[in-house]
Amino acid sequence: MARELFSLNPLLDPAALAEQFKRDGRVQVRDVLTQAAATAVHEILARATPWGLAWQAGSDGPHAIRATELAADPAGEQRKIASAVTASARRGDYAVQFAQYPILDAYLGGWAPGGPHDLLLEHLNTEDFLGFIREVTGIPEICKGDAQATLYAPGHFLGLHTDSHVGEGWRVAYVFNFCREEWRPEWGGYLNFYDDEGDIVAGYRPRFNALNLFSVPRAHAVSYVPPFAPIGRFAVTGWFRDR
Repeated sequence: MARELFSLNPLLDPAALAEQFKRDGRVQVRDVLTQAAATAVHEILARATPWGLAWQAGSDGPHAIRATELAADPAGEQRKIASAVTASARRGDYAVQFAQYPILDAYLGGWAPGGPHDLLLEHLNTEDFLGFIREVTGIPEICKGDAQATLYAPGHFLGLHTDSHVGEGWRVAYVFNFCREEWRPEWGGYLNFYDDEGDIVAGYRPRFNALNLFSVPRAHAVSYVPPFAPIGRFAVTGWFRDR
């Protein structure tokens, strides 16, 4: 498995992708990894990830709760969080709720040295993969990428925001989807982009082995996943940085 993680599909056309990114400031790269590599990453997300919870309700947050904390009182704690997030969203405040595992924090903190998530982060930061990102984005200063595993299960969403942390070296945000089944539009979980009037100008359906790249700051959100959707909107997300 270690040799396969983040192996690029040799049929990609970086020049054509770079033209689209230059024009729109965003691009969805489909079938970006080899089939074996994408399957290996999906297996890590679906079978080997201890899911915690990320949430924010207006000015309360952001919060990140580890899986071990949720296990102590899973139903009661999550009901309280969902209620606070829902109330905040109803008021029009910024609100967020999704399952997550902080891959970079785990790597730096030595949570599981040499485990699959550590390997995933290391392969994300190989020169081959970073070189591909530089070529597509036209940003030669990109030197590293961070990462978290995310799962948008029923009831989860990410409110409208811009990712304006340029002072932290954020240049390009990414959402690397690994939905193993054909994701239906009515299941939500779309990465949507908005203009100044609040209209959606582009929306990317979650797909298996699809890398979404977009320059920041840029108004975007992940749409609500309804109760009838399956659990399968897996992704690796983060930012490519210049420092």
